[in-house]
Amino acid sequence: MPRADLRITYIDGPTAILEVAGLRFLTDPTFDPAGTAYPTAAYTLRKTRSPAMGPQAVGDLAGVLLSHDHHFDNLDHLGRALLAQVPAIYTTVAGAERLGRNAIGLAPWQSVTCATPDGRALRITATPARHGPAGGDRGPVVGFVLEPAAGAGAPVYVSGDTGWYDEVAEVGRRVPVAVALLNLGAAKVAVAGPAPLTFTAAEAVALADAWPQARIVPLHFEGWEHFTEGRREVDAAFRAAGLSDRLHWLEPGVPTTFPQPAA
Repeated sequence: MPRADLRITYIDGPTAILEVAGLRFLTDPTFDPAGTAYPTAAYTLRKTRSPAMGPQAVGDLAGVLLSHDHHFDNLDHLGRALLAQVPAIYTTVAGAERLGRNAIGLAPWQSVTCATPDGRALRITATPARHGPAGGDRGPVVGFVLEPAAGAGAPVYVSGDTGWYDEVAEVGRRVPVAVALLNLGAAKVAVAGPAPLTFTAAEAVALADAWPQARIVPLHFEGWEHFTEGRREVDAAFRAAGLSDRLHWLEPGVPTTFPQPAA
């Protein structure tokens, strides 16, 4: 059977449609308009950019890959409303307990298998994530690896909100990741201290260096007030490292195809 190319449609922030092995998944759903504020007891998040499409334009999904449910920049109001319409939500164990219904909680390195339209299978594995520095995790959070059946494509990594540390590096030691979608932005909120809560540009370069076969697709680097790095900083870091050819920026709302070698 032929392999199915990976197609990614970047929507905004951490939100993208992934078409893998004939199945369609949505990452961290955020669809509220620019200007929306999300007050909490300790801080207020503010959205500065509207999504490239609304939830009604997403179409049929096999599931949602939800890194965590407890921060508005990964699951906002309209994104949460969409969850009731999808057959499965893959997320943290704690998040699945809160969401109920169609949520499937996965601990790091736990896997589930989905049937694909061609009768083969796609394995979804939750990966470790640490949403902040050691001792300052804003979790629990997970990332994901999507692995098509042999010959159907190569593995895809979705980082969720994490930085670069040894357990994330372990993903690349276990799995030959072909495309890595990284939540960048070096997000910071005052209540959590000065350390970034998501990938910095320098950490993304470190991952690219450690995983030489992976193409890097930035997510979550724009659209929210609490990001401290954007495209300029990421481009500069990859250029300085001589890795600009590994970096793939996506145009919002435009599907981009990544030809996939056989795994």
